[in-house]
Amino acid sequence: MQDLGLWRTFLAAYRAGSVSGAARMLGLAQSSVTAQLQSLEATLGEPLFARHARGIRPTARADDLAARLAGPLDAVAIAIGADPSRPVEIAPVRLGGAAEFLATVVMPALAPAVAGGLRLTVTAGLADDLLERLGAGSLDVVLSAVRPRGRRLPAVPLFDEEFVLVASPSLGIPAAADLRAEALASHPLLAYAQDVPILRRYWRHVFGARLEREPSLVVPDLRGLAAAAVAGAGVTVLPSYLIADERADGRLIVLRETEDPPINTVYLVRRPGAVGEAVTAVERMLRDAARSL
Repeated sequence: MQDLGLWRTFLAAYRAGSVSGAARMLGLAQSSVTAQLQSLEATLGEPLFARHARGIRPTARADDLAARLAGPLDAVAIAIGADPSRPVEIAPVRLGGAAEFLATVVMPALAPAVAGGLRLTVTAGLADDLLERLGAGSLDVVLSAVRPRGRRLPAVPLFDEEFVLVASPSLGIPAAADLRAEALASHPLLAYAQDVPILRRYWRHVFGARLEREPSLVVPDLRGLAAAAVAGAGVTVLPSYLIADERADGRLIVLRETEDPPINTVYLVRRPGAVGEAVTAVERMLRDAARSL
């Protein structure tokens, strides 16, 4: 019990992923946090963190200790608070993902928890950039269409998004299970990027052909592509979850139904060291939302 302050510092460093972050959480100087961690490691006779350029990475021993101590230490902090009437400040869960998935799936799924007290900071971006930030300790959970390499960032599959070829009925393209790429030659293509990665993949997977055409519209936001397609701008390929409403009310039609659509696996990746009931609850709600898609 005489080392309770050291364990509190350990847990702050574990959650923050950096000495500087722990110092801010605790209102201490970085040198004090470093000295306390070193004292604790000397007492245990083994390292708890591996130091690197962007912060600290917990060892397996630290993971085990944090899992055992987080609940009891949080309860003690509440019990002995200097001002018991003041709510305990819990750091927000820092979540990253693709903007379209965050807006369409994640925000509606987490909104009730936010209304109930969950603190959440959300960052939209590309998978590689978000995974880099996760590894650096500035995010807690990332929803990534790219699986992290190696074992440093453990990832579990969340769901498989299916891609469909769609257009507005106003274009007059007849939907058919045997639709060929040639039937679309006179219609503009709407793409996510200039090198048309999603369209190219669809052409290769479904049509068995190489896409040689240039896009008529490039919008780096799938929601923008959906809006353009609804307005009759041209043909595009989108994840089915994103356009469920547009398909249901007929604003978009699937031009070629297939039992083997292109898929993309979205992974749930947690930062090593990100523990606590809030992070666990967010992951549980994300899994529930993915199962409903």
